[in-house]
Amino acid sequence: MIFNPTAKGNKARHFRRHLNEIAAGCALKPTRQAGEAAHLAREAVEEGFDTIVAAGGDGTVNEVLNGLATAPDGLARARLGVLPLGTVNVFALEHGIPFKLQSAFETIRRGAARTVDLPWVELPSGGRTKRLCFAQMAGAGLDARAVERVDWTTKKRVGRLAYALAFLQALNERRPLVECRWGGERFSGEWVLLGNGRFYAGPYAFFPKAVPSDGLLDVCVYPRLDWWTLMRFALGAVVGRVYAPPDMRYFQCEQLELHSVQRVPLELDGEAAGELPAIVRVEKQRLRVIAAWSAAGSQEPASSMGPGRSG
Repeated sequence: MIFNPTAKGNKARHFRRHLNEIAAGCALKPTRQAGEAAHLAREAVEEGFDTIVAAGGDGTVNEVLNGLATAPDGLARARLGVLPLGTVNVFALEHGIPFKLQSAFETIRRGAARTVDLPWVELPSGGRTKRLCFAQMAGAGLDARAVERVDWTTKKRVGRLAYALAFLQALNERRPLVECRWGGERFSGEWVLLGNGRFYAGPYAFFPKAVPSDGLLDVCVYPRLDWWTLMRFALGAVVGRVYAPPDMRYFQCEQLELHSVQRVPLELDGEAAGELPAIVRVEKQRLRVIAAWSAAGSQEPASSMGPGRSG
């Protein structure tokens, strides 16, 4: 179980108070700095653990997933569990993982693993190609710029409101066009969202056709964004509906290229990942996730959380 001991918030404090009770039978691996969760996950696979638990939010899940996925045969040797301690926890929501810690841990102890797709992104980095995967969602343009602008001190104090403030700031900036290329087609927009499930930014089904095990990316391309569109998004969130502008393009594909002639950042699971250009591919049904309910995709029985190197 990989956990940030400096994490703030009621969930993290509750986790620490009940750590011995919740994590009995697990090896706890605390992080000491940003990015260390990936290293700890790789290390855990090499040590023989067959269940790697990310105790945190979507960013922690992303780090742990990248560590698991880059370990030798990591995806075959280990499966991913989640204790949702973060601000939004979209991945946990997608897979029916309870937000109450005791219930979530019981899901890990007793639940079966479902096999889901794993999207990979290739990005330029220092003259080389960087390869990263994501669990639930990615974005090029507006939301990635908002992630860059988030004040982390404010985030610790006001939670998801910090993202809303950064989003408003990013909306005031000039937004370069992102060109999407897939299957011989091209379409451009100021904001591109990628989904490996239905939900984005909370319980909002931006990708209503998404099935996490179908081998397809779900893509939303927004040609133009303005304050009126943002207000429609906000009103839709209040009434529980996702606003789809008339000019929005929604499609599914196995591979996608993203390009821009100007600087455009990319986020993966709510974390800054780099800049375009990028190539996104999907490995079908590659990741085993301990989920609370059954859905499309193959299932396997739960393994023991006892002395058999789970944790």
